Amino acid sequence: SFFVDKSGYCDIIVSKLTNILRGENVHGERDIGFEIRTLSNLIRRDVERNIANMDPKPNGRIHGWAINYFYENRDRDIFQKDFEEKFSIRRSTASNMLKLMEKDGYIKRVSVENDARLKKIVLTDKAVKIHTEICKDIAAREKKLRKGLTDEELEAFFRITEKLKNNMEE
Repeated sequence: SFFVDKSGYCDIIVSKLTNILRGENVHGERDIGFEIRTLSNLIRRDVERNIANMDPKPNGRIHGWAINYFYENRDRDIFQKDFEEKFSIRRSTASNMLKLMEKDGYIKRVSVENDARLKKIVLTDKAVKIHTEICKDIAAREKKLRKGLTDEELEAFFRITEKLKNNMEE
């Protein structure tokens, strides 16, 4: 029969595919990228669920981390380049995000006095009003993520994530 494989080759393939589905690479080791992607998906789902329950309800396309950044830095001028560097995103990505946030009424781009070509990013009243809800959501998620972790484990986690980010930037 076509499905009978006396060499065990099919068993090997099934075993390797099972390992990959469990987040292991082809050598049977856990895969860092898979674990990060899985955690990212879980966080994204939590964010989406909590945004749906917020009052006032922000636009589903809102970028809460960006609003928080602008709010925390409202005492100084923030420009698109600062935003790009803070979040390690490309200029085109930042530009698209900021255009959308401006269209949705969360930010304004305001000329600076000494150079009309430069536009600082300022939150609107609408964004400031929902900032409190976003902060509550972020704090609750961070608490959930840190649950059961010791200070030493957290230090190790942040040390390792810095190394991983540096590895990816090489």
